[in-house]
Amino acid sequence: MEIGIDNFVSQVMDPRTGKTVPSDVRMKQFLAEVVTADRSGVDTFGIGEHHHRHFLDSAPVVILSAAAALTEQIRLRTAVTVLSADDPVRLFEQFATVDLISGGRVEMVLGRGSFTEAFPLFGLDLADYDSLFEEKLGLILQLREDPHPHWSGRHRAPLTGQGVYPRPVQERLPMWIGVGGTPSSFARAGSLGLPLMVGIIGGDPRRYLPLIDLYREAGARAGHPSESLQVGIHCFGFVGDTDQQAADDFWPGYHRTMSTTGRERGMPEPTRARYDAECGADGAFFVGSPETVAGKIVRLAEAVGGLARFTMQMTNAIMAPESMHNAIELLGRKVKPLVHSTAGITTHDVPRNGRLRPISTQSNRRTTT
Repeated sequence: MEIGIDNFVSQVMDPRTGKTVPSDVRMKQFLAEVVTADRSGVDTFGIGEHHHRHFLDSAPVVILSAAAALTEQIRLRTAVTVLSADDPVRLFEQFATVDLISGGRVEMVLGRGSFTEAFPLFGLDLADYDSLFEEKLGLILQLREDPHPHWSGRHRAPLTGQGVYPRPVQERLPMWIGVGGTPSSFARAGSLGLPLMVGIIGGDPRRYLPLIDLYREAGARAGHPSESLQVGIHCFGFVGDTDQQAADDFWPGYHRTMSTTGRERGMPEPTRARYDAECGADGAFFVGSPETVAGKIVRLAEAVGGLARFTMQMTNAIMAPESMHNAIELLGRKVKPLVHSTAGITTHDVPRNGRLRPISTQSNRRTTT
């Protein structure tokens, strides 16, 4: 199982001064975080895409390019690319170029996006939300196989064999499908035989098992080998020296982000009690000491029938740089080895029915109230 980080490159407030870090300084801080992840043994780092005043990641491919030039081992990807609002040809060319810069370490996680700001920004109709994604997904998958595609559709000009270059280092540029909770999205990913990344922002993650089963069943019906049906899960997470320290460090920035962007989307303001519950054994937040986080990852992998990848959404709007770097180092140097030594779980080691022992409701609970 790969262990990774996702970051939405949000604006950050310095907790010592109460002032927002200038955008150029914040971007340098972010790139330093990717370098720390690379040196600490974290397997993969994802960058989000938002067209919003609180975020700096409207051009994730540009950021990935900078990260590729600064790192050596870590796999770099989006989390997610809002494919519906982009041109697949231009997007493929950009990722292929970054793949050359990185020496073959780039991946794409393709999704429709939970934020919708990109649609009016680029003159797109939200009524085409589904058809845009389906059509563009088909095109970008064809581009991966054929440098001279012949294609036509509703939402862009046809292709009549023009060359799409450069080609990436990797023979087939890895493409995952990022999903939320829509059953048809799980089934589509399975039918196409594409790896699946499930974004979970709250509640018991095990409730996604029926949808993951749907993905695997759709893939099997389409004739795809089980080893191609990889499952990843993405949740909020943060690692500290103790459960209490991790929860206390992550809470202020989490609260600020969810209180601002959440309010704009009609979501209730988060409470500390609800946050603490999500950090518990049955919640979707992987916040705690290395032992607590690793144990929770292993039990989740068992409960859903195996994971190829687990990524932690570590974006935080109020965080001292040294605290973030410490969390990243703990994830790579302690959590990852603990996960591997505890279970060694991969998608090939765990029965496909996913019905292993349930996550204990008694172990790994935080001691605070």
